[in-house]
Amino acid sequence: MDLSSLSYHKFVNFAMEEARLCTTLTPLPYQEKVRTMKVKDDKTVLHALSYQAPKIRLLRSLTIDGGSAMQVLDFAGIPEPMFDMPIFCANFFTIPSLSIIVLDLNPMYDTRTQQDYKEKYYLKLLPLGQKYAELLPWGDKITSESLSFFSPIVIWTKFATSQTKHDVLFSAFRDYFKAWLELVDQALPETNSLQILHNKEAQHRYLTWRAEKDPGHPLLKKLVGEDLARDLVRNFLFEGADSLGTKTFLDYFPEYRREDGSVNQKRSVIGKSYETRPWNSNGEFIGEMS
Repeated sequence: MDLSSLSYHKFVNFAMEEARLCTTLTPLPYQEKVRTMKVKDDKTVLHALSYQAPKIRLLRSLTIDGGSAMQVLDFAGIPEPMFDMPIFCANFFTIPSLSIIVLDLNPMYDTRTQQDYKEKYYLKLLPLGQKYAELLPWGDKITSESLSFFSPIVIWTKFATSQTKHDVLFSAFRDYFKAWLELVDQALPETNSLQILHNKEAQHRYLTWRAEKDPGHPLLKKLVGEDLARDLVRNFLFEGADSLGTKTFLDYFPEYRREDGSVNQKRSVIGKSYETRPWNSNGEFIGEMS
């Protein structure tokens, strides 16, 4: 089908308008750099937005508009480290035959083991998650290595691309983003300096993981070349991976170290894959812990 009508720009426009109703957005300079990037494929357009706000360290969006061939959205909202609230995450990849979707309020701490954190942020959101888990069913296998960065309300789905499904996805995006903005509004700053350090390290660990394992890197490399793709990933999409902490990927995830000291690039190193949703409707993890 023609993807021109399934652009993700309306998702971004909604999010930015909604955010401006709740807070004051200050633009960050990197979005200007993206505007000047020359894409090797003259048919494809990159569009970036990047802001900070009170309580929000980074609110950013990257859309890849390939016209009728491809539409991509990578959208995130990342809090300041004095808050332990979740990270808003929307990663959508659409081609005429298939859409691959991740939508979540990524937890700063593993909800499978930290019950108090799960109850603090997700207990009230479970009905919302259940609603869209039924409309957008689990998308087949996902490796256990990713689950510590997912919440009980994660939407991980694949579907045959259609206007109807796109409309459901837009509804889910709106509801999840409004829920995240409500958490931002209610968030109280942490005053314990040790807990702020824990939050900072948890966020750095998350960004380090995402920057190393970003599935969009090959596409960006094809569009703008290796150097610019790496710059986009580390200094825009997951800004903070090189500045919030000094630990490396292998410091956080030593199980990925190969004998020569390099990083094992395989997607799954430990644990099993989950073909069905490993959380029940009460948000309890029913899979096996790896």
